[in-house]
Amino acid sequence: MTLAAARELAKKANLDIVEVAPTSVPPVCRLLDYGKFKYEQQKKEQQAKKAQKVTLLREIRLRPKIGIHDFDFKARTARKLLMDGAKVKITLMFRGREITHPDLGWKVLQKMAETLNEVGTLERQPLMEGRRMDIILAPVSSKPKPKAEAKTEGKTETKTKTAAKTAAPKAEPKAEPAAAVKTLEKETQNAKTQNA
Repeated sequence: MTLAAARELAKKANLDIVEVAPTSVPPVCRLLDYGKFKYEQQKKEQQAKKAQKVTLLREIRLRPKIGIHDFDFKARTARKLLMDGAKVKITLMFRGREITHPDLGWKVLQKMAETLNEVGTLERQPLMEGRRMDIILAPVSSKPKPKAEAKTEGKTETKTKTAAKTAAPKAEPKAEPAAAVKTLEKETQNAKTQNA
């Protein structure tokens, strides 16, 4: 089709001529609304951005002389981050003369890696950089749990716990006949002692 004929068709249909494939021979053009075309392209780009996975690197800092409770708290925080799909960098900071005992720091980092081995894999072994030693843990599952699913799982766990609690009192009536028999036995013994 000639360019003049295409322009006439575009004017009659109140559309624009858009060159779709400029590199092909002959170039390919389409009749369409250019504003709508640009809008749809922009929406496709936004959808592509949403589909991209952004991996976050979060950091947790420790000390070689960390207490048990503090260690457990940091481990729980790291577990949550790994379950959300983020990578976790666990940094151990040495101060003063602690630097003379890097083996203590290495043991703390190894313990943390062992604690989190269910939800994270060790991506980088302990590495000393100045006064800091660190490891990087990557999440085991490639897909992070959506928060809505995590909440529903928590609700099902509480429902099963409450169901177990409500089931427990039902077992008590079975114990009542045995108690009744014991009280009858006591009454008969009391009657025998009074008669004698």
